[in-house]
Amino acid sequence: MKASRITPNLTRLRRYGIVNAYLVREDDGLTLVDTTTGGAADAFVAAAAEAGAPIRRIALTHGHLDHAGSVDALKDHLGDEVEVLMPERDARILAGEEVVEDRRGSWPKIKTRPDVLLLPGHRIASLEVVASPGHTPGHVAFLDTRDTTLLAGDVYTTLGGAAVTSHFKLKFPLAAMGTWNKAMDLESARALRALDPPVLAVGHGPVLRDPGSAMDVAIGRAERHLAGSERA
Repeated sequence: MKASRITPNLTRLRRYGIVNAYLVREDDGLTLVDTTTGGAADAFVAAAAEAGAPIRRIALTHGHLDHAGSVDALKDHLGDEVEVLMPERDARILAGEEVVEDRRGSWPKIKTRPDVLLLPGHRIASLEVVASPGHTPGHVAFLDTRDTTLLAGDVYTTLGGAAVTSHFKLKFPLAAMGTWNKAMDLESARALRALDPPVLAVGHGPVLRDPGSAMDVAIGRAERHLAGSERA
């Protein structure tokens, strides 16, 4: 796992070259945003030690396997010292509820139950929860209220350039394959663009600085793809 410091408060943790998690520094320690796939718990603990602070919270953008895969192992390792926070609808899916008919994507079987169910407007220390459904039914993004850095989960990817996950991209088609509702995902992409973040951190691909124009291009491409599929 490769660690890269993005801002004074944000460190990107990259696994397999394509899957990201993030450490967000707070006054009381670290918030880990997403956990990648299974088998990463020891690497996260080591990354936190390198950062010089304990992991206090695990906050998920959504429930897919490549974001929630190491939750159980981390919870077992850290015990009651860590608080687990999940989007409300995705937590229900992970608990076995039939929230939607076709949930799409790969969902792990996990035993950990969230301490907090995330809803729009909730605060996780310095992070504000922003509704961004579409990729999954309950997907959320996190806005750092200190500098408006945006952790967008899988609404966007940036491997080979910025893209909305509502449509296939040749260089990284997997995120689109797991998207539950294309139109809703595009609406979420527009809503996140309206926040005008100076830094865009995503689940797959490099972090973008001054990402506005790249987000605009990605949205325009997604709009054309969606219009074409509706005409077909």
